[in-house]
Amino acid sequence: MIFFMIMLVITGFSLVVCIRKRKPQFLLIPILSLLIYFIVQIALVPAPFFETVKFIFSLS
Repeated sequence: MIFFMIMLVITGFSLVVCIRKRKPQFLLIPILSLLIYFIVQIALVPAPFFETVKFIFSLS
């Protein structure tokens, strides 16, 4: 729930800045923060990083 609220704040902030400065590059901030969050969560798994990534992508 806390992560959801933080993402809402980040998204809202970047949306306001994007509209005020008229630069769409600020919309990349929420996407990059999600990507960083997922990488951190994968790194917290006790297995080696690349084995964890292989396991995640081999589930399909």
